[in-house]
This record gives sequence, structure tokens and C-alpha cells, in this order.
Amino acid sequence: MALTRFSWWALMCMAAVPAGGGAASAFTLASTAFSQGGAIPSRYTCEGDNVSPPLRWTGVPAQARTLVLIVDDPDAPDPAAPKMTWVHWILYNIPVTATALDEAVSRSGLPPGTREGITDFKSTGWGGPCPPIGRHRYFHRLYALDTVLPDLGPAHRPDVDRAMKGHIIAEAGLMGTYEKRKFTGR
Repeated sequence: MALTRFSWWALMCMAAVPAGGGAASAFTLASTAFSQGGAIPSRYTCEGDNVSPPLRWTGVPAQARTLVLIVDDPDAPDPAAPKMTWVHWILYNIPVTATALDEAVSRSGLPPGTREGITDFKSTGWGGPCPPIGRHRYFHRLYALDTVLPDLGPAHRPDVDRAMKGHIIAEAGLMGTYEKRKFTGR
């Protein structure tokens, strides 16, 4: 049976696979705000408080030196005809001793040493879902790296991707969806 791009990613999110192949590990990413494939509550979006959801992870590989979190939407601007992947959050050099990010985490609340990248909103920090049309998918990917990344300055996604190349030893994922409420008028 052939896997679609979505079903392949869903399998990857449920059981992270070490980058070198091999057996599945217990490296997982979860949120108390939404489940795998579930709807992201409006609190975390442009229609709510636009704060980051709580995230927690387990099973960081023993050989990991640092973690990277990237949240993106591959359905922009329209899931029926996607043209780009919109980056909502980039955090790198998260210490491997960290096991979670609190809800509404601010720069001062990030684990020591964590650096922020530039989102497609042209800023650092969380930029919540705000899709112009349709139900979009939001992939939260946590990468375990075998190195600490250098200070990348005002890093965009391609900068972080280049720096991670060849250093990803495991990946955990969580996907949530969001669609703006329909305006009903008053």
C-alpha cells in the first residue's frame, strides 16, 4: 500500500526514527493543548491570544548535544493549492536537559542558551496560526543534533537547515490543524 505524503509524516510523528535509519526510538513530542492531528485551540492563534502552546518531549538520544524546534505550515496560502511553507517558530540550541516549553513562553522564559530564529512574520518568537483560507496543518518538529550550533545571528530557516545538515540524529514531531472561524456577521 502506497503512503501519501501526509500519512508518511503522520507515521514519523508517532514514532520518531533516528536519522541513520535503525529502530524507532522513544523520542517524542507532545502538547497538553492538542493531540496528534487534532485542532489547535484558538488561544494559540491570531484569533486568540497568539501565545505558544505548551510542548514537552521525552527520549532525547544520549548522544544529542542540543535540540532545534521548527514549527511550519506547508499549506500556505491555500491547502488546495499550496505555494510555500510558512515558518511560525524557530528555536535552536535548546539544551538537552530541557524537557518542555511552557505555554506562552517568552524570550526570558526559554531554557538558558536557546536562540531564536526569524519567522516568516519577520520577527522572533511564536507566530501563531492565521491561515487566510481553509484548514492548514502545523508541523512542530524537534530535532536532536550531535553538535551545538554556532550563533547564527538573525537566522532564517535556510540558515538553520544548513547548520543542522549532517548533524540530525533523531526527530520527533507533532502536527495540529487550524482553520479560522467563519464570519457570521451581526
